[in-house]
Amino acid sequence: MKTRITEMLGIQHPIIQGGMHYVGFAEMAAAVSNAGGLGTITALTQKTPRDLANEIARCWDMTDKPIAVNVTFLPTVNAPDYPAITKAIIDGGVRIVETAGRNPEQVMPHLKEAGIKVIHKCTSVRHSLKAQEIGCDAVSVDGFECGGHPGEDDVPNMILLPRAADELEIPFVASGGQADGRSLVASLAMGAEGINLGTRFIATKEAPVHQNVKDAIVAATELDTRLVMRPLRNTERVLTNAAVEHVLEKERALGGNIQFEDIIDQVAGVYPRVMQEGKMDAGAWSCGMVAGLINDIPSCQELIDGIMAQADQIITDRLAAFNRS
Repeated sequence: MKTRITEMLGIQHPIIQGGMHYVGFAEMAAAVSNAGGLGTITALTQKTPRDLANEIARCWDMTDKPIAVNVTFLPTVNAPDYPAITKAIIDGGVRIVETAGRNPEQVMPHLKEAGIKVIHKCTSVRHSLKAQEIGCDAVSVDGFECGGHPGEDDVPNMILLPRAADELEIPFVASGGQADGRSLVASLAMGAEGINLGTRFIATKEAPVHQNVKDAIVAATELDTRLVMRPLRNTERVLTNAAVEHVLEKERALGGNIQFEDIIDQVAGVYPRVMQEGKMDAGAWSCGMVAGLINDIPSCQELIDGIMAQADQIITDRLAAFNRS
């Protein structure tokens, strides 16, 4: 299947593994890229730019296919060393960067000068248009159902994707609720050039996370995510657990007086305990509503092959049947 995204990125299938904290290691990225998609290393999971450089090199030892690096721009006083991170990416021979969070304008000149394609994650049409304006090559349009930060507009992909198609000139991929061939065909129908999967890739054999995490996603339904930090306008969709319910209780009790410090123990620094140690109640961790569609733990190759086979069947059989006289 050829789309503007596969042609731009030099990948076989229009399937991207999004950047995920303490999931996007070299093993994950290489497995996805080797299966014909685009694997992504998460820069801020690495403690230093030097560690990121080593992780990129480790990934190249496992694949000769295109890979990406995710860089999230955080609203923080003690910002990561973004110039050094950018240099590690450029020096490491990475040709694709997924940016997220705040506007990536500060690094765009360096990335573009190096010939790197930039895909910015956006939760609204207005932010997508801004990404286009500053020179991003594509955007990842994240609907309200996505895991992680869905923004504050609460627009699901059935509306957001066609709106993006109406407004954008650059290509975009659909993120949020993406699980299988049905997701891919539906997203293509609404104007996307591919799909970005997060939660679905955590529940794969190669994902470098504790088995408890994978089992929790398989066991979850579409009703098992919660929105935390909404009063702080930093909304995050997470899988419910004891810590998450405690956060929600605090938010209800404190109302408009809540401060980040009131919930910091449940929402900050918890990923190593959850993802690596499998302590499922340690705190809040991102998970999409798509968990309700995830019922197995395949290899990345099996997952991507299955998505493409199902998409082909839908396009050639089911949809084609509606045109038959």
